[in-house]
Amino acid sequence: MATVKSARLETRVSPEQKQLIERAAVYTGRSVSDFVLDHVQEAARKVIEEYERLRLNQEQSRVLVEALLAPGQPNEKLQRAMNAHRNQVESR
Repeated sequence: MATVKSARLETRVSPEQKQLIERAAVYTGRSVSDFVLDHVQEAARKVIEEYERLRLNQEQSRVLVEALLAPGQPNEKLQRAMNAHRNQVESR
């Protein structure tokens, strides 16, 4: 099923930029819109990945792995929160 395209993006470019983009689109056999959209999407994905990726140094990685392998016991406040959650949420 084809995706319905109803949202619009607009931008102003210099004549030189437009000519460059049109030339690149021709070389790839795509319309200017398809060319621009493909490249903008890829750039957006890279930016999002960069900002959403968790990077840890060696010490932070060690602490995380230790916590995952041997989690501590829940404190009283966490116990109360878990009990409140159980009372409010019905399990499937």
